[in-house]
Amino acid sequence: QVQLEESGGGLVQAGGSLSLSCAASGGTFSRYPMGWFRQAPGKEREIVAAISRNGGNTYYADSVKGRFTVSRDNAKNTVTLQMNSLKPEDTAVYYCAAGRTPYVLLTTVAQYDYWGQGTQVTVSS
Repeated sequence: QVQLEESGGGLVQAGGSLSLSCAASGGTFSRYPMGWFRQAPGKEREIVAAISRNGGNTYYADSVKGRFTVSRDNAKNTVTLQMNSLKPEDTAVYYCAAGRTPYVLLTTVAQYDYWGQGTQVTVSS
């Protein structure tokens, strides 16, 4: 059983940056493909970025390509989402997730088995 805890959310002005971190415990972190999702009020949870077990492969939603960067440190059991050039439409609760399936990249909610509690990101215009 893997426990995930996000940190780093907050309020930022449009054009600003935030770095979200997710700390994992209770499992062998390097075995899990990881992902970041977000959910805005009244909307479905959507994929933001995903990263493979060794960090060599990444995926980004079209809406964040070129602005967000996902990375992981398997020695520290952490995954990070660096968010630059933030827009008001990036406002949401951001979740990190871990999956048990051996696929390289996981891009749907159903593919993930463990979830953090989420951290709020608010971008003001």
